[in-house]
Amino acid sequence: MIREYFYKNGRRYASKWTVLAIDLFIVSVSFILAYFIRFNLSFNFDVNRLWVQLPVVVFLFLVAFLISGSYKGVVRHTGIKDVYAIFNAVCLASIGTIGVVMANRYLDLLEDFTIPLSIIIINSLLTFIALAASRYVFKIAFEALMNRNEAPTKNMIIYGAGESGIITYNTLTNHSKMRAKVIGFVDNNLQKVGKQINGVKVYDKSILTKEFVNFNNITEVIFSIQSIHPKQLRVLVNEIVDLPVKVKIVPPVEDWINGELKVSQIKRVQIEDLLDRPPIEIKNSKVMKDFDDKVIMVTGGAGSIGSELVRQICKYNYRALIVIDQAESALYDLQQELKQSGFFNYVPIVGDIRDKNKMRVLFEEYRPDRIFHAAAYKHVPLMEQNPYEAVKINVAGTKTIVDLAVEYMVEKFVFVSTDKAVNPTNIMGATKRIAEMYISCRQQEGKTKFITTRFGNVLGSNGSVIPLFRKQIEKGGPLTVTHEDITRYFMTIPEASQLVLEAGAMGKGGEIFIFDMGESVKIMDLAKNMIRLSGLHYPDDIDIKITGLRPGEKLYEELLANGENTLPTYHDKIMISKVREIEYGKIRTMIDELCISNLFFKDNVVQLMKSIVPEYISNNSDFCKLDKKYPRPELEKNQKPRYPQLNN
Repeated sequence: MIREYFYKNGRRYASKWTVLAIDLFIVSVSFILAYFIRFNLSFNFDVNRLWVQLPVVVFLFLVAFLISGSYKGVVRHTGIKDVYAIFNAVCLASIGTIGVVMANRYLDLLEDFTIPLSIIIINSLLTFIALAASRYVFKIAFEALMNRNEAPTKNMIIYGAGESGIITYNTLTNHSKMRAKVIGFVDNNLQKVGKQINGVKVYDKSILTKEFVNFNNITEVIFSIQSIHPKQLRVLVNEIVDLPVKVKIVPPVEDWINGELKVSQIKRVQIEDLLDRPPIEIKNSKVMKDFDDKVIMVTGGAGSIGSELVRQICKYNYRALIVIDQAESALYDLQQELKQSGFFNYVPIVGDIRDKNKMRVLFEEYRPDRIFHAAAYKHVPLMEQNPYEAVKINVAGTKTIVDLAVEYMVEKFVFVSTDKAVNPTNIMGATKRIAEMYISCRQQEGKTKFITTRFGNVLGSNGSVIPLFRKQIEKGGPLTVTHEDITRYFMTIPEASQLVLEAGAMGKGGEIFIFDMGESVKIMDLAKNMIRLSGLHYPDDIDIKITGLRPGEKLYEELLANGENTLPTYHDKIMISKVREIEYGKIRTMIDELCISNLFFKDNVVQLMKSIVPEYISNNSDFCKLDKKYPRPELEKNQKPRYPQLNN
């Protein structure tokens, strides 16, 4: 009956006044016991004096409890801080008792009121032990009664037996709904191995084997090492990624909520953490000076790259920030995010870059000094089916913004391009290359400094492979990979945006900046790692299905075209491409024709694009037939592209 009562009513918290009353009762009992202990468990003392002294002692403890706030803690979650509060209260009350006794000797406020020092000391010890023990007993009893019908306990290993690991242990064990049981700590420090922390043994990392994991039914390994280098973390995670466990990580201390770690902040190790490339850091940035008191416009400002550009620009001392995007919902989400972050000096505008009249009104009203053009259609398979739409946005839309930039004498125009513009094999890449070429044409005639940035895939962007794999894993698979040997360059969205801003600041006009993306990543290996990080096994739990290259898709991406080389800049991750010369007059005429002609027929659009970009040769696409009409023997269809060394 008692157990049922506690289980039904245990979710309610006890009143702090109830806790205070119980604490005062414990003080009273401890004071009486102190007399019995002092006089050898006998009544050889003046009981009448005891009853006079008891109210005074209880009152002093009441004042001490109120000052220290020891009664305010939630008893079922008692921790070390609560014990400190009890200790402080007992010390304060004991000092107060001694003070009252000493004062009474000289002032004689209470007749015959005196308490032996030995009684005060014994009472202090008994009270502290009783108060701490009562809370611990209640905590253990509560957990035993409340968890009887809960789900089975999670068995975990904490990797790191330092301060962060201990905090992680306390956070997990104090979380009532997790019912987590820490089997042990793992640490590389041999001085800690074999010892215990809170009764939990510290092991060497050699124990992390399938046999140990299966025997102890371990489901999670949590990395809790604050000073670990990203490369070292990758090595440690790769050592255990084949174990049948989920691998999680504790965030840096600066990301903890109000300085305290929450269970919700312990996240799974992401695939981004395992990519073998160091994080990019910008030092001695020129961006701050370049943005000072400038009006900045970002097109495609609600997209993956555009929104991150906006987030980073918001931190600088600009005069005004104009954010343009045709995606209303995405722009609204960005607006709410910026408001919650305390940024208000920006103007969100729903608009289409193809609408020249609307864009002209915006240029006339705001007179931008800097433009970051990130608006584009980017999905290769969709654009292969809709070449006319790709041309309207990626070429005609870019042309509209470029022409207005020249007309309104914008100081700098930064174009966000892609590695798919290099020796393009698909519609999307070809349209981005044509946009690059048009920008080069306008650079020759105006005062605006046109700067192009070219990089590969960004991790976690809309439609990229990693979010797709996550969804497929959640559904139980299979993961779809287009080819066993397909590789891609990867960079995080913040890194890519940071480099775009830096390239824009250093650009003098006419450059194509190439970003060092590190080593290319094999998508097949990426898929296997994501399966393992989910605590599953390939192919037993989740299989990988080879679907074949999509229309226009390459096996390997490039950052430089044939005939291009690079020049170094002051940042070792940013190079300048030395692009071969083009016939500006002829190219511009052909691009004008492409933008103004009503070429609704796919073949007509693509044929004109191939005339503008001779190196554009379709791959695995319906448009391969157009290449057969106009063969280019100098470029073989299945030729493996060269990979430039971008570490000049």
